[in-house]
Amino acid sequence: MPSLRVHLRRFIRRRVERNPMRYRDLRKDLVAANIGVTIEHYLLLAFLVSLLIGATCAAAAFLAMQLLPLPQFSLGIYNVFCIGLPDYVLTDRVFTALHLLVSVVIFILAAYASRALALRYPAIHKTTRATRINLLLHNAVSYMYAMRRGGAEMVDIFRSLSENAGIYGEVADEFRRVVRDTDYFGCDLITALQNLQETTPSEKLQDFIQDLISVIESGGDVLEYLETRVRLYQEDAKFEQQNFLSTLQMAAESYVALFVAGPLFLIIVMIVMGFLSSTPITQLSVVIYLLIPVGSLFFILFIDIISIKTETVERYTLAKWLHEFDDVRVEKRAGEESLFRKLRNYDRIRDLRSFLRHPLQVFLIDPNRTFYVTVPIAVVYVILLLTVTPAYPDIEVLIDVLDDHLVVALLIMLVPFGICYQVWRTKVMRIEASIPEFLSRLSGINQVGLTLAQAISILASADLGVLTYEIRKIQRDIEWGASVQEALIRFEVRIRTPAIARAVTLITTASRMTGSIGEVLNIAARDAAISENLKRERSAEMSIYTVIVYLVFIVFLFVVAVIDSQFLTVLAGVETVSGAGAGMGAIPLGTTPIATFERLLFHGVLIQAIFSGLIAGQMGEASVRAGVKHAAVMLIIALLVFAVIL
Repeated sequence: MPSLRVHLRRFIRRRVERNPMRYRDLRKDLVAANIGVTIEHYLLLAFLVSLLIGATCAAAAFLAMQLLPLPQFSLGIYNVFCIGLPDYVLTDRVFTALHLLVSVVIFILAAYASRALALRYPAIHKTTRATRINLLLHNAVSYMYAMRRGGAEMVDIFRSLSENAGIYGEVADEFRRVVRDTDYFGCDLITALQNLQETTPSEKLQDFIQDLISVIESGGDVLEYLETRVRLYQEDAKFEQQNFLSTLQMAAESYVALFVAGPLFLIIVMIVMGFLSSTPITQLSVVIYLLIPVGSLFFILFIDIISIKTETVERYTLAKWLHEFDDVRVEKRAGEESLFRKLRNYDRIRDLRSFLRHPLQVFLIDPNRTFYVTVPIAVVYVILLLTVTPAYPDIEVLIDVLDDHLVVALLIMLVPFGICYQVWRTKVMRIEASIPEFLSRLSGINQVGLTLAQAISILASADLGVLTYEIRKIQRDIEWGASVQEALIRFEVRIRTPAIARAVTLITTASRMTGSIGEVLNIAARDAAISENLKRERSAEMSIYTVIVYLVFIVFLFVVAVIDSQFLTVLAGVETVSGAGAGMGAIPLGTTPIATFERLLFHGVLIQAIFSGLIAGQMGEASVRAGVKHAAVMLIIALLVFAVIL
């Protein structure tokens, strides 16, 4: 018997077939967004997700209304004829029915809104992919030019480009469709390029493909066309960066207004209202524990969507087990067993010996490894804290005792990671800053007739800053028998950054095809210089917003500290005097304890410190991990202010 899912799929398929023009734009958006599902499957997912979200919102609303106290009032009905009608008293059953009615309305609204958002998501994702394609297109065209200069055919160029998706991102994914159409669907190159031109979300890539098709069909010089486009797109990359920085600046200003100044205003208003009744305490908790974290997470997600992923670069290598010498007889000699045993023991303890010799180097290479040490320490610290903390009858006192220690446990995890990541990032930034000069010198030496290996040997004695040590490693690998390509790939694996990965991929690809790669190296040098200038420009433009985030957090902390020390503390004293018998002069403080407001303010500052630090790193350095150090600094400032000063 067909399941409900099968019936839904058939129903959706009939709707799409009945009116295909209605879903034409959605179908195009799905293809351009590269989501990888059919329109029927996506509509089914959108329907199921909207039902789930609607049911969740309705259930949450119903439970929240059930937990709220029932208001006591009667409903009197009057009319213009002054005919008295009996009062209708709202009973528990009536309230339950009203709650169900409100829940149904919330279910319908939430389901409709989530379905509308799901149908809009492909268009949003398509726009994001277009931005990423535009920002990486000049790198991909540089790679095409390098291969074409070596004599490669266009299909082989597209195939090689599609295999480097970890470096060229969405552009490689787009040209993967050309390879798919030519290899599996039987299309010729022109037809495959035309199909890509119709489906790609980037107008710049559409223009590039259209002109490329014209050059191929007319028998023009593809190499000259690619060289011209490389120079043109390198200039366009600056304009794309300016647009991105403008969007980032607008987002930063919106964050300051919506998620820092706005919650601060709400906190002040709700604290004043909280002394008149206990209702605003719930609203204040929603602002601190829900509005600030969720809003900040959405903001971080938005910045991540509009930015290029530059965190990691993965290169996958194929390892083959050779069986050519399986038939060779192995002769075992007496007395060599101990030597083989020593080799096996050395292989077992090699990593441990390396760690004992350079313990910090392990964490600097991969800062995530710090969590293997700090997380257990923090957990043990919290467990010991819970064992020695007495059972306070007042929950507010217990929370006040545990808060500071939990922040210390969080700092135990964040501070080592932030330090190691910053040290690693500083080293990588220095290496990347030297890459343009390295490529430029490499190009000059290669153009006078020397090979790439000889050029690297000459540059090993030059002064290129931090990069000099890595060049000497490359030279050592070549001297020990590795090819130039293998030595450069090992260099890329050691550093693992997009800029170095693009440069190494470009050089190794060109050097496999021809020994004269001076012009390719010039292109790579200009590309690396432009990327470095754009990176510095972003750092310079957004550093001021990092400072603004710090200043806004300090203002937030200052206002909260003033409220705590000059307002809540004074009112707490007045409450004490009133409780001792101050008489009719007592100030009404509502039903909420002063300690509850102090706890909420402290938690609000801590939450603001964490997310403000992460956002500072995301905006200023294009990495949430870079914001860990900012979050740790803000947490330390908040802890000192509340634990020492207040």
